[in-house]
Amino acid sequence: MKSSKEIKIGAILSYVIIFANMIIGVLYTPILTAKLGQSEYGLYSLVTSIISYLTILDFGFGNAIIVYTARYRVNNEKEKQEKLHGMFFLIYTIIGIIAGIIGAFIWLNADNLFANSMSTEEISKAKILLGILTFNLIVTFPLSVFSSIITAYEKFVFAKVLNLARIILNPIIMIVLLNIGYKSVALVILTTVLNVVTLLLNFWYCKAKLNIKLKFGKLDFSLLKEIMAYSVWVFLNSIMDKINWALDQFILGVYAGTVAVAVYSVAGNLNQMYMNFSTAISGVLLPRVTEMEEKKSSDKEFTDIFIKTGRLQYIVMALIMSGFVLYGREFINILWVGPEYDQSYFIACILMIPSTVSLIQSVGLNILQAKNKYKFRVMVLMIFAVMNVIVSIILAQIYGGIGAAIGTAISIVLGQIIFMNIFYYKNIKIDIPLFWKNIFKMSIPMVVAIIIAIIIKQVWTINSSLVLILQIVTYSIIYAILVWNKSMNLEEKNMIKKLIKR
Repeated sequence: MKSSKEIKIGAILSYVIIFANMIIGVLYTPILTAKLGQSEYGLYSLVTSIISYLTILDFGFGNAIIVYTARYRVNNEKEKQEKLHGMFFLIYTIIGIIAGIIGAFIWLNADNLFANSMSTEEISKAKILLGILTFNLIVTFPLSVFSSIITAYEKFVFAKVLNLARIILNPIIMIVLLNIGYKSVALVILTTVLNVVTLLLNFWYCKAKLNIKLKFGKLDFSLLKEIMAYSVWVFLNSIMDKINWALDQFILGVYAGTVAVAVYSVAGNLNQMYMNFSTAISGVLLPRVTEMEEKKSSDKEFTDIFIKTGRLQYIVMALIMSGFVLYGREFINILWVGPEYDQSYFIACILMIPSTVSLIQSVGLNILQAKNKYKFRVMVLMIFAVMNVIVSIILAQIYGGIGAAIGTAISIVLGQIIFMNIFYYKNIKIDIPLFWKNIFKMSIPMVVAIIIAIIIKQVWTINSSLVLILQIVTYSIIYAILVWNKSMNLEEKNMIKKLIKR
């Protein structure tokens, strides 16, 4: 299969995976919450979020393996590839051991960490889950080298199909186990087994199909230093993301208990699906930015793609966001996970509304990377992330999940909205006032659609799933008509028409 065809099919499969994750998230979450119960679902969410923090020990090396393997392939430097892969296998093995030690430390101190918010039985089960997932991480680190190699060799079809199979199989098998009576321990065992099988298949593919060999010897510290300089900013960005989107659950686990974690986790899942949807939209336009910088494009050209991408994203993201604000509470209570998760609606709104701005400006991150200005963003936003931790700890003790979400929202507003818009305008020379002029003009028909929907809700009470679905469909049609006729320009309409024809 030719590389270009592999890339095209791989790109299609990437979007299939994004949508599969969203669909499974919507369908599987209510089954999981119902079968586990609120307390155990919160416990499961808490432990998985704790273990996810340890994945930052990757240090961004996964990207470095891909970049340097691709570079050596182009120059046909086989021996350098083998030394690179051997070096990273050893490094990742050491990282896996370190992750195991940290996991063991958390396991030993679980009683002290959660004594004020959990029962003895909950702590005991948490330690079992921590043990299994720590083992999962120890195995994952060294074997993850092979998935990076597959990506570097542009074998996207194998990698994406394998990932898609795991995404689909996991909930199907787990639903069977849940119906038999198994709980969270079975869930993490299944996750671990599927993960190990996937990693071993990646190893087999590298050895049998790509003829990959690992050469071990003295570490090349000059190469490692060069790679560290490349990876450190990816690493810091990963820390920032974990603080903003994963740490709240740990804070709630310490101060508020498993039920608060469960409620927050449902809101966090909704926010993650919302963010993933934005990625699916922007991904098709972003590769152009690097090419533009290479051609020394003007500030106006960068402003044009910033506004063009932002407008397209805003059309879709505003529909989802406004639809959730209008109908999200009924969706959660009637159609999805039930009234015991009512507070998830307010937490999700607090997280999703400010996130919308950074999502419709996501092409700006690629412009920063292309212009080599990404480092400064990471350093400044790390300061706001630390502020997020302090504020979230204080507010979580007073207001629970809503307090933790407010801490995150404040950080996003100050850092990713106010600071970044000033930075884009002053340092990158993006015409931010023109961007917001476009967004505000587009918003007028959207506001009209929202007002009509509110009136409909007042006269047509939502008292069943059918009424809720009908109102969501009605709002979507009203929104689409108004936005098509009053918000979208000719270029955007032609783009939609072409997509429909295809």
